[in-house]
Amino acid sequence: MSNLLEVRNLVKRFESGGGFLGAPKQVVRAVNDVSFCLGRGQSLGLVGESGCGKSTVARTLLRLIEPDEGRILFDGQDIRLIEGSQLRALRRRIQIVFQDPYASLNPRRTVRQALTEPLVVHKLGNATEISAKVENAIDEVGLPHSALERFPHEFSGGQRQRIGIARALVLDPEIIVADEPVSALDVSVQAQILQLLERLKRDRGLSFVFVSHDLGVVRHFCDTVCVMYLGRIIEQGPTNQVLDNPRHPYSRVLRDSSPVPDPAARIHLSKISGEIPAPTNLPSGCTFHPRCTRVKANCMSQVPPLARMSETRVVACFNPVVDDASDYPGVSHRAAGV
Repeated sequence: MSNLLEVRNLVKRFESGGGFLGAPKQVVRAVNDVSFCLGRGQSLGLVGESGCGKSTVARTLLRLIEPDEGRILFDGQDIRLIEGSQLRALRRRIQIVFQDPYASLNPRRTVRQALTEPLVVHKLGNATEISAKVENAIDEVGLPHSALERFPHEFSGGQRQRIGIARALVLDPEIIVADEPVSALDVSVQAQILQLLERLKRDRGLSFVFVSHDLGVVRHFCDTVCVMYLGRIIEQGPTNQVLDNPRHPYSRVLRDSSPVPDPAARIHLSKISGEIPAPTNLPSGCTFHPRCTRVKANCMSQVPPLARMSETRVVACFNPVVDDASDYPGVSHRAAGV
């Protein structure tokens, strides 16, 4: 299967400080040498703690944030090298669904106006054709046509997220970047939205870049997963393999710290100490080494590259975990729903 999206050595830095008071400038390495591929009709999850850079990666894919280095190849075309009408045409093929559906909708515009605007901007049909596309999109996300004449404040959070998804669908994209699309919703509503996204992926052949901190959601929806820590991908592979048997010590901690819905389940948690380092003052070598229980001397001075541990798994660790079950016996996270 050919790759629809390829991200190679992506880097994004932010500067803080400075100004007229003369404070020294500091550099935040939000994204640091990130690479991954996304196949057609596939879904890839970006997971990690808050501040690890996953949402920044998502926004650079649409150039809502301009990357500093690296390449973003969409269907063989480097997104960073195009401008103007070419970039506008490409954005029709990549759409985003935001975390907060209320903040992403204009409160002064009806749903019809919100869904019509991208079609008018891209000049995709006359008034009759645009109206038909808007109505088809609202049908597809499970809302009645009467919703088109209402305003965002008249809907629940789950309904607003359906509107946000419909707005992305009207342009017939090939990739949807979903940035925490269900984290602001109740659990029952989360399930409904995930089922909707799953159906859209199947029926339309959509590809997804899915940003989330909920590993249960990622297991349900994503084919592959990238675990991020302080701007880097530290483990990547098929979702079930990574979550069932994480090879990087941080991936294990992330997995074990996820809530388990079974009250009878007994999970043996991995040990972790210390605070996340400041992004303006990253430790030398492996950035996880100050908190790692498996640290060795070379971890403190050398940055571990992503090394292939199997045909489908890569891990950035000098001392990866080989046998998950023997080191940390306990309930199966697959059975427990994580």
